[in-house]
Amino acid sequence: MSATVKTDHALERLVFFSDAVFAIAITLLVIEVHVPELPKGSPDALYWRALYDLIPSLAGYFISFAVVGVFWVSHHRAFCLASRYSPTILGWNLGLLAVIAFMPFTTAFYTHNMAQRVPILVYCFALLLAGLLNMIVVRVATGSAMVDPSADRGAIAYARKRSLAVTLGTLSALVLSYFEPRYGQIALASIGIWRRIILRYLR
Repeated sequence: MSATVKTDHALERLVFFSDAVFAIAITLLVIEVHVPELPKGSPDALYWRALYDLIPSLAGYFISFAVVGVFWVSHHRAFCLASRYSPTILGWNLGLLAVIAFMPFTTAFYTHNMAQRVPILVYCFALLLAGLLNMIVVRVATGSAMVDPSADRGAIAYARKRSLAVTLGTLSALVLSYFEPRYGQIALASIGIWRRIILRYLR
């Protein structure tokens, strides 16, 4: 029996399921941003104070939303280049989705324990694991077993380089978090820097 099954239906089901997991995970992030509960008639200052206290949770939400969004874009870009289904993708894709679905917990764990080493290391390690799994998924989806024969070779190379940039960015955040827990999430901004470096020097 051939290892590759040429069926659009199986590929579509895989993509739809993946999109659903990404959507649910990215939506659950906001659940950890709890609405302040104050006595009726409280002065304005207390409401402003309550919103101020939510800054860590709000920051965690927006950063995690952006990072999960980056993973979805990478996933989407790779599967737009695929036209065939291969069972090889299943395990790797499920592993990636498992980590993505875990992100609401790691985000809450970190935002409720700001500037603490263990929570931010757990958060960044989860992102690094997602980055590594994403690299594999992208390579399989753009490999010979799944890629559309008419797909542009430049687009394939670009999708793979983007996935490498995400992994290097999350690795940078993990390393910085060990030495400076307060700035771990900030290092995730290096994803864009790594992308520019890779696209510039790995042509």
